[in-house]
Amino acid sequence: MYTPLLHIEKLEKSFRVGKQTLQALKPTTLTIRSGETLALVGESGCGKSTLGRTLLRLYEPTGGKVFFKGCEITALSPRELKAMRRHMQIIFQDPFSSLNPRMTIGDILAEPLKIHLPKSPHQKRVFELLDLVNLPKNCIGRFPHEFSGGQRQRIVIARALALSPEFIVCDEPISALDVSIQAQIANLLLTLQKELKLTYLFIAHDLAMVKVLANRIAVMYLGEIVEIGPAEEILTHPKHPYTQLLLSSIPELNNPTPSLFSFEPPSPLKPPSGCPFSTRCPKAGLQCFQKKPCLEEVAPGHSAACFLLY
Repeated sequence: MYTPLLHIEKLEKSFRVGKQTLQALKPTTLTIRSGETLALVGESGCGKSTLGRTLLRLYEPTGGKVFFKGCEITALSPRELKAMRRHMQIIFQDPFSSLNPRMTIGDILAEPLKIHLPKSPHQKRVFELLDLVNLPKNCIGRFPHEFSGGQRQRIVIARALALSPEFIVCDEPISALDVSIQAQIANLLLTLQKELKLTYLFIAHDLAMVKVLANRIAVMYLGEIVEIGPAEEILTHPKHPYTQLLLSSIPELNNPTPSLFSFEPPSPLKPPSGCPFSTRCPKAGLQCFQKKPCLEEVAPGHSAACFLLY
């Protein structure tokens, strides 16, 4: 029987906001296959990063389960979870705040090795990591502020690779970088994936970059997935109105002014009672405001949650 690398089952996460409860991630079921890149896209604040951090248990889930290679990591003790961390890592969005300014690069890269592999030769592995991300060995004694944004992100990537993980959450790893550097980091991630047989959950809002990186795309809106399928199919034949609007917002040379959403997204503290996109959808009917659609397969491997499709 086939076991996916990662499977999340009805995973959810809520936060207290004053006296109210914010359901940042609604019950979500998702499977990621070994060796693929699943891109998770949507507007800022839709719950993408919450999903990535909750499945790693950086946020403790409010409900649901996460399985890594068949092992339920949501049931692991702190000691067992520490051992699992070697196989699942994260690349954070901001390379400026995710590196300790008081530590040298050599110490930053050696830290996970000292924690998980205290008896292994650290310096040799640190040099190997620098080589993987195309940085010179002589930078081990320097501090993060001495590097550019792109170089810092390479250091963050190297740290994520230190323990030879199989799965990496890439939490918008290029959005904080200059446009000229974004393509270099994207190409580096692709090269590393091929060489090291990595699996990525690539969180992004830049659909133009997703075209280059993703095998499959999941589209998130107000804490839930509204469409998922093969990248080429999603990008060329989007089914959900929200996905269509996201794609229409990409600037092009012959259309430098992208179309804009006609309404602001509703507050996640007070989501619509029916379809979450109903208040912004130009095609919404009465049913859309009264009942919530479920993800249904509309083509092989391609599912969407919209009453207009079935």
